[in-house]
Amino acid sequence: MAFSKKSAIGFLRRAHENKRLAHAYLISGPVGSGKREVAAELASAVNGTDAEEVFSSRAREIFVAEPESKSRRILIEQIRELEHGLQMRGAEGRKKVAIIAEADRLQPQAANAFLKTLEEPPNDSLLLLLSSMPEVLPDTILSRCVAVPLATRERVEASPEEKELVELLGTAANAEGQGIQPAYQLARGFHQLLAQMREAIQEENAAALKRDEARYRNTTDGAWLDEREDYYKALTESQYVRQRARLVEILFLWWSDVLRANTGVARRELRSAKKQTEGLAARLKTPEILRRIRRLEEMRDHLGRNIQEALAIEVAFLSVFSF
Repeated sequence: MAFSKKSAIGFLRRAHENKRLAHAYLISGPVGSGKREVAAELASAVNGTDAEEVFSSRAREIFVAEPESKSRRILIEQIRELEHGLQMRGAEGRKKVAIIAEADRLQPQAANAFLKTLEEPPNDSLLLLLSSMPEVLPDTILSRCVAVPLATRERVEASPEEKELVELLGTAANAEGQGIQPAYQLARGFHQLLAQMREAIQEENAAALKRDEARYRNTTDGAWLDEREDYYKALTESQYVRQRARLVEILFLWWSDVLRANTGVARRELRSAKKQTEGLAARLKTPEILRRIRRLEEMRDHLGRNIQEALAIEVAFLSVFSF
């Protein structure tokens, strides 16, 4: 049974108060389910650091490892640094806390190194692993952690573009044996959805700017109106990037469902696409699904670093959606 964010925090706090806290927890759930918030509240309870500062440089005796390299993987050097911190003597009454954010991004060598810490945890330490895809983690790690699965967040009503993308994904998944053609078609459809979103945002903000110009033309100087124009340009880009991220998240939810179906996990994020994701899961092997998810992660990283959008999407889609 999955916890809500609030109930998970309450469950873990009661375990701490009753001195029944395990040495390691795996907090899992989809994007937006509150994994970091739950980890921050538990770390605060056992360590004394304010929850708002747990993931900051101001946290004391809290050691965080998360993807930082160009490969977006957690490296063995990061795990060794974390383990060194855990071996240091802690303050009286304060637990040392290690947090592995996006634990499914552990390199194999890093996972093996951290396994030794799970097997022989240092005194007065608490180990927290966070993951949106716990199915990727080795069984040797899963078996040594108490699972705290978080419920799917309550999603806002899907936008027309999000619904259309799910339909496009279903069409591509059904096109077995057609090589790269479905990938090209899906990439073209994805670009069209992005163009529709950008155009709608631009029209909305252009109308808002015209209203401001009409309202304040005779009551303020021209410099202020120029600043408003710059403001709406920045707002347009910010809104577009945010909505693009939601479409990219649909791609991850789709492939996460494929992976869950492939590994026998019942939970689905996109229930309307259950038939298509399960059909795809039956055709692909687990390493192949993971490879495609990695390519999506690379695409998301490229988009975040402002690499040419069209090129980043096309390259990723040809790799991820060619069947």
